[in-house]
Amino acid sequence: MIGLGVMGRNLALNLLDHRFRTAVYTRSPLQAKAFLASHPDLAPRIAACDDLRALVAALERPRRIVMMIPAGDPVEATTEQLMLLVEPGDVVVDGGNSLWTDTIRREQKLAGRGAHFIGCGVSGGEVGARFGPSLMPGGSVAGWRVLRPVWRAIAAKVDPRTGRQIEGAAPGRPVRGGEPCVAHLGSDGAGHYVKMVHNGIEYADMQLICEAYFLLRELAGAGPGELSRIFAGWNDGDLDSFLIETTADVLAQKDPRHPRRHLVDAILDTAGQKGTGKWTSISALDLGVPAPTIAEAVFARILSALKEQRVAASKALRGPRRMRRRSVRTLAPAVRDALYASKICAYAQGFALLAEARRVYDWKLPLGEIARIWRGGCIIRARILQRISQAYARDPRLANLLLDPHFRGRIDAAQRSWRSIVALAARSGVACPAISNALAYYDGYRAARLPANLLQAQRDSFGAHGYERIDRPRGRLFHLDWPSRDRREHPL
Repeated sequence: MIGLGVMGRNLALNLLDHRFRTAVYTRSPLQAKAFLASHPDLAPRIAACDDLRALVAALERPRRIVMMIPAGDPVEATTEQLMLLVEPGDVVVDGGNSLWTDTIRREQKLAGRGAHFIGCGVSGGEVGARFGPSLMPGGSVAGWRVLRPVWRAIAAKVDPRTGRQIEGAAPGRPVRGGEPCVAHLGSDGAGHYVKMVHNGIEYADMQLICEAYFLLRELAGAGPGELSRIFAGWNDGDLDSFLIETTADVLAQKDPRHPRRHLVDAILDTAGQKGTGKWTSISALDLGVPAPTIAEAVFARILSALKEQRVAASKALRGPRRMRRRSVRTLAPAVRDALYASKICAYAQGFALLAEARRVYDWKLPLGEIARIWRGGCIIRARILQRISQAYARDPRLANLLLDPHFRGRIDAAQRSWRSIVALAARSGVACPAISNALAYYDGYRAARLPANLLQAQRDSFGAHGYERIDRPRGRLFHLDWPSRDRREHPL
């Protein structure tokens, strides 16, 4: 294990819980010393190494070397050093959030030495790493075979019947049985690509939840304590997920400085980001896959960072008159339906992007398996993922999750509330960009005809880009000499 930050340290402990002798290396001697001192009972099974050469020498062949260090230059530099030390058959794993194109390049370089480079998404945060993460490896089949027994052992486990994560893991007492939340996803950068899309969906899911909170706060005047109870109730239904459960806990938390106030009210309304949501949006644009709700979630974070501008604008720009307060009892069910329908759209966009990446990059990317390994360990683990896994089991060639009978029925049931919430938010001047965007995506996807006919005519009129005709076969382009008097049309 290279790196003993939060994730590296907890993954190392997870490995040790599963009886894997582990060598560790970190550039900080104090960090390594503190790690060993805090776990004296494990010391006989830990080899603390002073440098990478000693780490490689301490391992049995084929070596399994895991980097849990920041993406970018640290991974690049460490990989370059390891290239001089590893031997044919060894496996080097990058468990950080590296850009998938970097992973492809590194995989090719190590393959030249006969070694295997596995780019592996690791999701679950601190607790997931310690007691069972969701693991998303991509790389050669031969490298996966070497890594598989270790990764299957330490991954989160779910009950195959219910799709729920098996809880109860504790230090020295790992979960036994259940389906491990890990699967080989394809060659070179496939694993990191899947983790990137996971994070893009996570961006959307979190933004949707925040908008549901804000709508109830602004339109019904519900306080954090009441909202905590509402979210806890939602977690007993179809919205059951780690993020909803976490939201209920966050809203219940009191401010340590002012015990009568809830902490959420003391936190500045500016959100940070680390880039994976942006990468997902860029990839969707590159591949021509509409993922607007994911992109909108990224833009919402960017807008939130303009705090000073927003404060000034709030005094200068007018909105609608404040509408009368709504009853939280009647508003909450409608917001719940809008949240769930929007969540379906966010997942539909993410899985559509995975399907197109599978085609373009010739990756394995089993969509049903991806939904299965996200059911436990990861940040977006949720009841909906069991339904998604079942949807792809019914139809492996499903073009979009919105077309699955189950999800089609759920949106039909939620649609009236969804539209009423978006309309109410617009009339009240309360921003809910992701929920509104998800509805626009749904309406756009189900539309047999869109105004793009006018758009394409505009493009041909000033740029001679051509257009297709409804009375001619697809793919045949025509151009009109728009400025001329006779306006003759001819094929391009």
